[in-house]
Formats: sequence, C-alpha cells, structure tokens
Amino acid sequence: MENTGYTTLTRQTGLLREMTLIANNIANASTTGFRQEGMIFSEYIASPDDAPSISMANGNVRNTSYAQGTLSQTGGTFDFAIEGDAFFLVETANGERLTRAGSFLPNEAGELVTADGNRVLDAGGAPVFIPPNTAISVASDGTLSADGRPLAQIGLVKPSGESGALLRETGVLFEAEEGFEEAEDATMVQGFLESSNVNTVLQLTRMIEVQRAYEMGQKFLEREDERVRSAVKSMIR
Repeated sequence: MENTGYTTLTRQTGLLREMTLIANNIANASTTGFRQEGMIFSEYIASPDDAPSISMANGNVRNTSYAQGTLSQTGGTFDFAIEGDAFFLVETANGERLTRAGSFLPNEAGELVTADGNRVLDAGGAPVFIPPNTAISVASDGTLSADGRPLAQIGLVKPSGESGALLRETGVLFEAEEGFEEAEDATMVQGFLESSNVNTVLQLTRMIEVQRAYEMGQKFLEREDERVRSAVKSMIR
C-alpha cells in the first residue's frame, strides 16, 4: 500500500472510533449523570530527507465533557443533584470513585447506595446509614437529617492537583488520579436528578458528518485500489 492509502486508513480508523463514541453518547442520552465523550485527532508529519513529507491523522484520545446537565425534579427522597463543580463520593469494588449520578436508595442494611449497589460515603469517607421509618431531608451542604436530627454529611468532593485529572471508568464513574478534596463551592438539592449532558441534536449532526467523511475516505481507497490494479494489469501485458 502506498503512502496515500496509509494516510487515508489512519483517518478512517479514527473516524470509526469517533462513531463508536457518538453512538454510545446517544445511547446514554437519558442516563442520569452520564458525561459525553468526544474524540481528539492529532496530526503526525514525517519529513524524510530528499522526499515529500507525509501527514498521518490519529484519532485515539478521548475527551470527556464535564459540563453540568439539566436538573430534573423527581420529588424522590433519595434523589440528589449537585449544583457546581463537585462529585458524590462512592465506594466500589475497585476503590473510591466519583460520580454525578445521584439516584440513591437504602439497601437491606440501611446503607445509602447507588443503583449499582455502591455505598455512598460521607465527608469522612464512611458509609451513610439511613434509619428506617424516618423523614429524611438534606441541606444544601449535604447534611442529611432524620426527623430533624443531623445524621451525616454526604461527601461532595472534587479532584485535587493542578490538572484535576479524572480517569473515566464508566459513563458515570470516575477515578481521581491525584486524589480528591472537599468541594467548597458546590451545593446539593434534594428531589432532583442531573440529566446526561449529551446534546442529542449536536451528536446526531456530528454522526452525519463523521459518516460522510468515512464514506468519502472509503471511496478514495476504492479508487486507489482500482488504480493500482489497472497499473499492475498494464505491466503484465
């Protein structure tokens, strides 16, 4: 395969990866606390001596959007949403993780857990216990009360470090690579859930653009293949 074919093939591979991300975003447009992903393309240029330069495109870096989604009122006692730059702290089998998905329920032991059974942690990193048959309320700072008596403060944290980097584990779970710290400028509201931050219209538009770009590259590869075949046949004759 000539350089033109390799150049187009690398671009096709990146477009295919982006199409997978877009499809996943659209599929999770209704998932509470989901964060959409995008693809970052990079260009690599080789300039060998006494030869034309070669440009290769590589789409292999995922970019997560942390823009806040719309808050939808549910009226649920254990439905919580965050306003501001913060996350809930939960305990998973792989360690402590951060999430914006605030649809919680007490389990059989009375511990507040996520829909996947991960325990919700308080500001000190301990599980939150919900007494049975009590009226639960939550203050804006995350303080949880039962029948007017304070029980615990649900942890609101943010990634620490200059970069504030987060490692995406799932669409709603993230690992803080440099640890996390208390979030001071965020507030919590009860009876609301944060919707996915996926803009379906923009994602569908981008899907069409990627599909057309992929088809254009495919046609180019087909024409290049025909050209090479014609050249080989001419040489054989």
